[in-house]
Parts: sequence; structure tokens; C-alpha cells
Amino acid sequence: MERSHRLQDIRTLSRDELADVVAELGQPAFRTKQLCVWIFAKQATSFDEMTNLPKKLRDQLVERFVFGVPTEVAKQISRDGSRKYLLEFADGTSVETVGMPSRNKLSVCVSTQAGCAMGCAFCATGFNGLSRSLTAREIVDQVLHVARDFDERVTSVVFMGQGEPFANFDETVAALRILNDPDGLAIGARHLTVSTCGVIPGIRRFAELPEQFTLAISLHSAVQATRNKLMPGVKKYTLPRLHEAIQLYVEKTGRRPSYEFAMIDGINDTNPEMEALIDFCQGTLCHVNLIQLNDTPGSLMKPSPMKKVETLQKRLQMHGIETTIRNSRGNDIDAACGQLKQRHMHL
Repeated sequence: MERSHRLQDIRTLSRDELADVVAELGQPAFRTKQLCVWIFAKQATSFDEMTNLPKKLRDQLVERFVFGVPTEVAKQISRDGSRKYLLEFADGTSVETVGMPSRNKLSVCVSTQAGCAMGCAFCATGFNGLSRSLTAREIVDQVLHVARDFDERVTSVVFMGQGEPFANFDETVAALRILNDPDGLAIGARHLTVSTCGVIPGIRRFAELPEQFTLAISLHSAVQATRNKLMPGVKKYTLPRLHEAIQLYVEKTGRRPSYEFAMIDGINDTNPEMEALIDFCQGTLCHVNLIQLNDTPGSLMKPSPMKKVETLQKRLQMHGIETTIRNSRGNDIDAACGQLKQRHMHL
């Protein structure tokens, strides 16, 4: 551990920097390409895997660099096949990551921060506040860990784990680009979704990106007073301003944002709440994902009955608003939305 703190993670070097290292070690230039293939395309996690590099070169690289891959502290497997991992980085910081398989596809839910500063009332992640933001490499490493564990290619990634991605904007975008890189994991931009609580400066910057990444907004109420109670961390980003930022995003990108709406019994499933949501969405390009709130131990909030969720779906659809009721994955292992936190799990 001490040694790995001193040495640089080789995966943080650019192609040009790797070329400099190869030259410095007196190796021919073509070794750079081989090294790049192992690091970027094959996503190697050790120098031993690099079988077409001479042993001497591998030994020299071991002296200078490490692969700072996270350690799996614990894993839980859900009845629905989802797997939740507690991963620990070199400095002892840990995060939770979820792999969700379905019909030849594998989706990963990654964390962008250890903990979260947003303090949403229904979410376990924020109970202990924010530890630190993750680097792009640490975000990507979560995806690689899941891919290796399932021994399958990851087909989509949702940035919906711990943390607010737009509070860690630059590293989040760098991670998206690594995942999207055709010479790397080659996951299509439309299959990479970033979920924000509604951080307006982040939405505006996201709209400027050339890639077709997907945007999801955790809305949870279109009534300001309710949203302030549920999501105190984004109080300053009022609903009218949020609505305006989202419309600008749509105009600029032509892409359809989605709204996440966790239905909470007696809080955001009342008639006035439903009317407000219809008003917020009507006539705009959007897709609403309704989900029954996931039970979090210690929370007084309870999920809405499924009948209410279905009623809201019908009402939204009657007004021409695309709406899906999303099944919660991994609920039995606390791996569902709002249930992730950094703790050692009882297996």
C-alpha cells in the first residue's frame, strides 16, 4: 500500500507520455502502441497480462508504475441477478457500485463521489455527507470491475450512484469520454446517462458537449415547497430556472432528457403534485420515469402504492407525456436508487 501511494498509476498517462516512457527506457517506438492497446483497449490491470512485451520492459515498468485498481471489500447478489460491490481505493475511500444484467445486456450504476453533499431527504447516500469526489479513473474502474466480475461487456452506464455528478463535472466528463472512446470500452454515448439533482450550471455546460450523452434529472416534485424539503441541496436552483435550463438543453442538443420521479406516499403522490408534474412536462420534449420509493432503513418516508403510480402514469400519458414505470433493481440488497452508502455490508 505504501509503495502504491508513491508510484503513479500508469493508466493516468496520455499516449504521448507513454511514448516518452518507452523512449526513456530505450525501447523501440512500436512498444508504445502495444502498451496503449493493453492499457486503453484491453483495460489491463497488471503488467503480467502484457505478454507481448519483453520481460525486462515489464520489470522496468513495475519499478515505476502501478495499476491503482480498487479492492473489492464486499459483494452482494440480488434475487434479480444484480450485484452490489463495495470497492475501496488506495487511500481507503470506498464507494458502492451496482451491476445489472438483463437479456444479453449489462448495465452499471457508478458513483461519482464518495458520499454526497446534497442531503436529499429520501436518500441513504447523503446521511453521512461527502467524503471526496472521485477521479475519472476511479469512476471508470467501477465499470471495469463489474465487467470483469460478470465476464461480460458492459453495454450501458448510468451515473446514478453516490454523489452529484455535476458537483464533480470535469472528472465525470473525462470518465464519460474514456467509456465512449472507440479505441477503449466503446460504449455508445446514448448509452451513457448522467443523473443530476438539477445543478443548473452543470446542465448548461453539459448542453455544450459535442457527444450525444444522455441527461436525467432527479425531479421528485414539481412543487417548489415539496422539492425544497425533499432536496435541500438544490433549493437555490428553483423550478422555473430549472425548467428554462432544460429547455435550453433540448434546443441546443435536440435530445430528450428524462425526469426521475420517486413516488413517496402522501408527499408527492397527491392530486396537486400530479397536476404540477403534468404542467411542468406538458408540451416539452421529455420522458418521465416513475419509481416507487425504495425503503431506506431509518427513513419515515414510505413508497406510494403501485395503484397510485399507475394512475399517475395514465394521467401523464393522457397529456402526451412519455412515461415509464421503472422496476427497482437490487432492492433486496439495498442496491436500488437512494439506498447506496459507504458501509461494510453484512454478507
